[in-house]
Amino acid sequence: MKLKSITFLLVSLLSAAVLRAQFTRASLQASGLTCAMCTKAIDNALKNLPFVDKVQPDIKNSSFDITFKSEPDIDALRLAVEDAGFFIAKLGVTGNFDHLQVGNDRHVTIGGKTFHFLAVKDQVLDGEKQIVVVDKYFVTPNAFKKYSAQTAMQCIKTGHAEACCEKGGLAAGTRIYHVTI
Repeated sequence: MKLKSITFLLVSLLSAAVLRAQFTRASLQASGLTCAMCTKAIDNALKNLPFVDKVQPDIKNSSFDITFKSEPDIDALRLAVEDAGFFIAKLGVTGNFDHLQVGNDRHVTIGGKTFHFLAVKDQVLDGEKQIVVVDKYFVTPNAFKKYSAQTAMQCIKTGHAEACCEKGGLAAGTRIYHVTI
């Protein structure tokens, strides 16, 4: 009986560790926009995503402030922009963190998704913080080259768990988002 209680406590603590953040909004900068019609196309595409509550476009800076009504699908944001005929130049996702330990070249689970932190110091994230997605297709090619040089892990090239990640317990092919602060 004592072993079952300890096992339950450990499982509860590990589950709580996975849910240490809730993403509430994002700031997305698009590339390739030339006019207000381009902005409108992206605006409409983002508003059609089921987890998006509001979109506030900034035509001057080719950016969009997005508020979420539920947990976002980061890849769906990218696909919506691409389906509108454009690309993401930068995507920052803001979340409310509760004592989340992060470090350079380390994988962390947030809300059931795996994030690989690059070019960061070991630190604890508390309160509202923004993380920037630096995967290929979420930043400019030059920025991706810069961030991919920050790790020897192969997952940076594919965005999915490779042999380097499986040592840490991730299943082969698990989606990994590469991020920085």
